[in-house]
Amino acid sequence: MLKSSFSLTSAALALALALMASLSGCAPEVGSEKWCKQMEDKPKGDWTANEAADYTKHCVFK
Repeated sequence: MLKSSFSLTSAALALALALMASLSGCAPEVGSEKWCKQMEDKPKGDWTANEAADYTKHCVFK
């Protein structure tokens, strides 16, 4: 019974890590053309202060 529980826990952990790895690769790099375009399409009211500062630094004053 202990071995079965261990393998189930290991499988769940492996699945969780794989999911996290796949999701972390989806966001474009800050300052890239794709990121700037994504920010232009996002409503300005939804921007965080850091996003606004990064947009100004990387997309306006290149």
